[in-house]
Amino acid sequence: SEGHTKIKRISLETNAHNSEITGIPAEQRVSMAKNALNAMSLTEYFAKYVLIVGHGSSSVNNPHATGLDCGACGGHSGESNARVAAAVLNDKKVRASLKQEGIDIPENTVFLACLHDTTTDEVSIFNEYDIPSDKSEELIDLKKSLDLAGHAARTERSLRMSTDGNIDLAIKARSNDWSQIRPEWGLAGCSSFIVAPRGRTKNLDFGGRSFLHSYEWKKDQGFSILELIMTAPMVVTSWISLQYYASTVDNKNFGSGNKTLHNVTAGVGVLEGYSGDLRVGLPLQSVHDGENFQHEPLRLNVIIEAPIEAMNIILEKHPSVRNLCDNEWLYLLAMDQEGKVSHRYNGNLNWEQL
Repeated sequence: SEGHTKIKRISLETNAHNSEITGIPAEQRVSMAKNALNAMSLTEYFAKYVLIVGHGSSSVNNPHATGLDCGACGGHSGESNARVAAAVLNDKKVRASLKQEGIDIPENTVFLACLHDTTTDEVSIFNEYDIPSDKSEELIDLKKSLDLAGHAARTERSLRMSTDGNIDLAIKARSNDWSQIRPEWGLAGCSSFIVAPRGRTKNLDFGGRSFLHSYEWKKDQGFSILELIMTAPMVVTSWISLQYYASTVDNKNFGSGNKTLHNVTAGVGVLEGYSGDLRVGLPLQSVHDGENFQHEPLRLNVIIEAPIEAMNIILEKHPSVRNLCDNEWLYLLAMDQEGKVSHRYNGNLNWEQL
């Protein structure tokens, strides 16, 4: 209808490449962009297309949204964050201010807001209109590459799901099956968090068990980015690891029991059956396939390429983070400039050479 067309046109204009209508003050947009790029060590050598990818799950009949969707987004997908980040980074005025800050993003670089469906391994691109019309062939090639990557990921995951027949159709069907109690494995199997330049891990196969954060400490003046990483992403990955750990070793008390018996209560949690307390943690089906555990309970190994002295200063400054390390809720290790794990944190700001 005409009304629908107007709404769609306004939406496109609001998110357009040169739009000033982002709902965020100009000064704050520049600060957000600078902090995000610095945190990712993405300040030079920009590709023509940079994908900002949120994640979410398309599973149905699932009351455990924070276990499959983005826990940091309150059990929603990361789509809105990806959209905002791309809109800010594509803003020409923001880029002009960033250039004055020493971050020169080429004019032909386009940030694409995307969503990775972790159940089907499909990637959606939301702002295709930001790609110039004369580059349409490049967009087609990009989509083909994403499709091939999705197929490869589904094929790899199908081995854990005992999938028969057409793998692509079978895995996608799981996401729409109301009776499916294991639409995906989420983060089952997570075991490490590696904070280092991407080149250190580029040719290694971690079997989908490691969180990766690209970071170059030599570009981090005052180690403010390292402090951000150790007080935010490192803590979050520890929470995830400990949730899977507790739900595996004692699902009765720290997990939420049998998913097939869950009743959603007041929209805030689940009961196992018709009475009792609200259950916490992950359902048994998120860590067990009916015959074997799909998560190995262990403490998270955090490997950081940065000077030990800098990490000690941050640990001393933040007691809550230091407590995680001193009490071995996670294991902190240092990587040297040759890319080798060289030291292990032993508590009380002491390190042991390996």
